[in-house]
Amino acid sequence: MTTVGSFPTRGALARPRSRWADVAVFLAAAVLIWVVVRVSQGMAVPFDESQSQAAISTDPAQLPYYAARSLLRMFIALGLSIAFTFVYATAAARLPRAEKILLPTLDILQSVPILGFLSITVAGFIALFPGSSLGLECASIFAIFTSQAWNMAFGFYASLTAQPRELDEAARNLRLSRWQRFWRVDVPSGMFPLVWNAMMSFGGGWFFLTAAEAISVNNREYALPGIGSYVAAATSDGDTHKVLLAIAVMIIMVVGLNVLFWRPVTVWAERFRYEDSKSAHAPRSLMLNLLRRSHIPGLLARALGPLVYPTDRAMRIFGLAEHPLYVPVVRRRLADAAFTAVTGVAIVLGCLAMIRYILDTVGFDEVAHAAGLGVFTLLRVIVVLIVASLIWVPVGVWIGLNPKVSRIAQPIVQVLASFPANFLFPLITAVLVATGASLNWAGIALMALGAQWYILFNVIAGASAVPNDLREAAANLRLPRILWWRTLILPAIFPSFVTGAITAAGGAWNASIVAEIVEFGDTTLTAKGLGAYIAEATTAGDFPRIFVGVLVMCVYVVGINRLFWRRLYALAERRYSL
Repeated sequence: MTTVGSFPTRGALARPRSRWADVAVFLAAAVLIWVVVRVSQGMAVPFDESQSQAAISTDPAQLPYYAARSLLRMFIALGLSIAFTFVYATAAARLPRAEKILLPTLDILQSVPILGFLSITVAGFIALFPGSSLGLECASIFAIFTSQAWNMAFGFYASLTAQPRELDEAARNLRLSRWQRFWRVDVPSGMFPLVWNAMMSFGGGWFFLTAAEAISVNNREYALPGIGSYVAAATSDGDTHKVLLAIAVMIIMVVGLNVLFWRPVTVWAERFRYEDSKSAHAPRSLMLNLLRRSHIPGLLARALGPLVYPTDRAMRIFGLAEHPLYVPVVRRRLADAAFTAVTGVAIVLGCLAMIRYILDTVGFDEVAHAAGLGVFTLLRVIVVLIVASLIWVPVGVWIGLNPKVSRIAQPIVQVLASFPANFLFPLITAVLVATGASLNWAGIALMALGAQWYILFNVIAGASAVPNDLREAAANLRLPRILWWRTLILPAIFPSFVTGAITAAGGAWNASIVAEIVEFGDTTLTAKGLGAYIAEATTAGDFPRIFVGVLVMCVYVVGINRLFWRRLYALAERRYSL
């Protein structure tokens, strides 16, 4: 008697393939490659610094090409940010001594405004590629990179430190190499928050696109072809119609990017969620379904598959993914003492060099002046965080916990977060000029436009990651609404909220450099604050004042992170990680 197997064969549950899907995927890939090659040709044209243009043509016919150039820069910066995140966050999470340096350094890097990086790097990149616009392109891409990388590194570090203990034990019991653990354990377990943080950081890059493409540093002005520099040129001309046209093109590009790229990636990342039960309403993507119906991804996987084993063998030189269970006390104390001594000497020498530079240039009276301006910016940042938390935490939880709502709301939120809010600044400035309103108060709203999405995105990601079995248990127990928030939702989203609040605070400080001084035509409005101080010093090429402004901003951001946010971060790690 023949028995019938209880389980389906390997191909029984496979999705049906389609020749039409193959044709569509092949044509889309061919068009994408052609566009990238065609657009990238304009990145390395001859360049003469003495005759560089300060503005680009505002001919509307050039807008599609400008949008493509900006999009290429954004994706190059995103790729560099992902590579940086993998290396930096993994080192911070896996090396205890390095963590003591890398995390404060990341705090400092996050607190340095984009104009601070540009004032230092533009001349260096131009000198690195003499006679070519590639140097200016690299400076622009690096500036966009600085607006994306820090948030992604913080998010991936948080996912590594909150990794379930059983995954660590499994990696050590299976004697995985560090390379294998990274790609088979660390990246999959952190993929879901990584994708959301990448999408949010991409939106942060759009926010600073104007400053990265229409560069005004060291009393010099450079303009690269791009939609950000187009808006800057139209704003300088006071041409509201061209600003609105650029906004329309930007909306089309952001919506298309969401449909064709971010939505498929977020749906694909659902497979890496760590839980015991599945949601009844899984998110869907037409683009991802098209790829799954095509033979091309499978053919690429079969072609590259034979390289996996040789690569694993080659990377075993980095050792096994394990740490010694016991280190002699004397040896550990000597290593800690040596590390502390070297770090302390480096910090002292750096501080002495900074003090000497300030004394030789502007003096400490200028530092006190900048610190006083920082109080005004700090008050704006606090208001932004409080208002954004009160508004977006309930909204984020509602979206994250309701799959039907999420299916509609997530694309809308992604589009809103990806849209560069500073494209609206010229229109808001025109309203402020017409009404006579003060930028000292309106600057809070402008800063919120660039920072609020960090909180919303992280709360959505945290609420979406709440295991379904905990949600079902709460539903079965019929918890009252207040108790449901206090015992399940707030503890569950607390780590994500803290991560979002830290990056939102850094984003608000960075946004102050474009929110506290705005222009439209011949009119310039300035708010009292540290952001306006740094922006004016950068435009004038006053490097000592740039240094003082950036230093004071770093002290504010790092000091608040150390005294307040890091304590909440440690609390979230210790008590509320799922």
